[in-house]
Amino acid sequence: MKNILACLLLGALSQGAWAMDTADQQRLDGIQQSWAHIQYEMPEKQRAAAFEQLVAQATRFTAERPAVAEAWIWKGIVTSSWAGAEGGLGALGKAKDARADLEKSLSLDPKALQGSAYTSLAALYDRVPGWPIGFGDSDKAEQLLKQSLQLNPDGIDSLYFWGDHLYRQKHYAEARAALQKALQAAPRPGRESADAGRRKEIAALMVDVDKKLD
Repeated sequence: MKNILACLLLGALSQGAWAMDTADQQRLDGIQQSWAHIQYEMPEKQRAAAFEQLVAQATRFTAERPAVAEAWIWKGIVTSSWAGAEGGLGALGKAKDARADLEKSLSLDPKALQGSAYTSLAALYDRVPGWPIGFGDSDKAEQLLKQSLQLNPDGIDSLYFWGDHLYRQKHYAEARAALQKALQAAPRPGRESADAGRRKEIAALMVDVDKKLD
């Protein structure tokens, strides 16, 4: 469960969801930036407690704006990151909570944040243990990732998690191609810390991929 990772964003709302106003966007930006700081800049031992506080913040956001899909996406992302940072017996329960949050966002607007809910949900299915312990399912993860790539074919996160999935399935050449494409993704304004952290993860995974290809 330590390897549960989270995912990321940018998006548009459908007619069935509430459009975010400036205050909502600022609130979302704050959660995004706090997540990146905790995930990539904070010492590992401090992350679980920091994510717990950020989950409380994201929970208030969904309680106050329950029809905003982006709020549910980020509650799911932060909760899944909390599960990964904490580990142990409680991680699976948090992963299930994150799954429910991401499924809620998909019911509101599957295109929100360029399909980030699909990416984040796929990451959970790829990393959580399978039956009878958990709900992990590599086939489900692949299905979700393909939906994510349809909405965001050039995104750093969708390509990273697709490359990671291919690596887990031992499709090393295809994994390397996806990761190389991920490194070419356009920078995301305001997401500099997240982009830098993700690029480090891509580089580390590419080292493992290259070892398999040698």
